[in-house]
Amino acid sequence: MLYSATINVMVKAARRAGRSLKRDLGEIEHLQVSLKGPANFVSLADKRAEEILYQDLAKARPGYGFIGEEGGTREGTDKSHTWIVDPLDGTTNFLHGIPQFAISIGLVREGTVIAGVIYNPANDELYIAERGKGAFLNDQRLRVAGRRQLNECVVACGLPHIGRGDHEEFRREMTAIQDRVAGLRRFGAASLDLAFVAAGRLDGYWERDLQSWDIAAGMIMVREAGGTVSDIATPGDPLVTGHVVCGNEFVHGELVKVLRK
Repeated sequence: MLYSATINVMVKAARRAGRSLKRDLGEIEHLQVSLKGPANFVSLADKRAEEILYQDLAKARPGYGFIGEEGGTREGTDKSHTWIVDPLDGTTNFLHGIPQFAISIGLVREGTVIAGVIYNPANDELYIAERGKGAFLNDQRLRVAGRRQLNECVVACGLPHIGRGDHEEFRREMTAIQDRVAGLRRFGAASLDLAFVAAGRLDGYWERDLQSWDIAAGMIMVREAGGTVSDIATPGDPLVTGHVVCGNEFVHGELVKVLRK
């Protein structure tokens, strides 16, 4: 398929960083048996992938700003465009050799996400979306699932880590949702959860306390696949609040009703 110059830049950067991560993933099983463990190695893999992304994106669009999970904010001369990048979403999965992780690149223009790329190098699944042009997985057009009965739906969620988030609040939400759906899933990479909703693999998804780089690309993916994305409890922008809920129009609405009780 023919994609815009911007998407081509994003895909090229994601694939190059993906090759680096895939090589590093191959080393994980050897590190698992060492006394030191693989945590330090994964941190280096993360930083290495982000630097590849920064170099490629900055070379192609030298004035754009850059926000990365590892390196923080790097100001650009073009104040209207910013890359929002997670070089390794699903670090814990990667750490354990679980092939559910991704590179996530979002492009924001004046506060609105206009393009997104999510790439899982472990299985070579490449998701792309551009505002007004649809969402695609490996060149196949994506559409959110059409289910309109919550009890037929499979919904993904996030689980707060040790020392992070409100565990009691999550347990209340999980119990309320679990009573109404066919199944709950926790996959461990927010960008891919959103991509799975866009692809119709999941009917809905919610999670709290995320960062902008976790969800920027995934939000446009869901919207361009015909889905609805919002903050959980307010009219605010999930990129700012860090709380996200999504699905088709019906599922999104039902999840919001339950989560806001």
